[in-house]
Amino acid sequence: MSTILFTAWGYEVSVLEFVAATTSLLAVILGTTKKRITWPWWAFSSVLYGVFFYQVELFASAALQIIFVIAAIYGWFGWAPTGAVPGNVSGRGRRNIAIATLVSVAVLSPLLSHIGAAATWTDAFVLIGSLTAQLMMIYEKFETWIVWVIVDVVATVQYLLLGYWFTALLYGIFTVVAVVGWKRWHDSLSH
Repeated sequence: MSTILFTAWGYEVSVLEFVAATTSLLAVILGTTKKRITWPWWAFSSVLYGVFFYQVELFASAALQIIFVIAAIYGWFGWAPTGAVPGNVSGRGRRNIAIATLVSVAVLSPLLSHIGAAATWTDAFVLIGSLTAQLMMIYEKFETWIVWVIVDVVATVQYLLLGYWFTALLYGIFTVVAVVGWKRWHDSLSH
């Protein structure tokens, strides 16, 4: 699927990247609505992005897609058919999550460097931060959206610097969608 669909800003967007981006955006938008149908779309887009990221040697991002597929299966069975019912992470839980995320990034970055990955620190953060956010989403914690905002900003910058303009644009849109999800899920905590 490396056939070029169109060129934007001098960047050739492949059919694979376009379909992965489109289905991924749909999955994230559905996630903000707390609808269970988000999970099959998440799995499908993750398979496509896994292939794309592997092709461009973003190995941590490619590995993350495998985790997303597994999480999508777990999320489908974990959420009620009526959708998510958001809750909060405790203060201690937040601190432990932050520490575990930072330590994991510090451990993973040199490994990515050793295998010749196209990015190390940022890709490690995108992997670990996304894993953290995904787990919180499976467990229906509203803080998932705060983590997604941070991860999406870092990913947007990473993909811009690497010249993957279309995927950078997608992650920029993800940042906005994550803010919307943050508000929607937070508002549902009040009721």
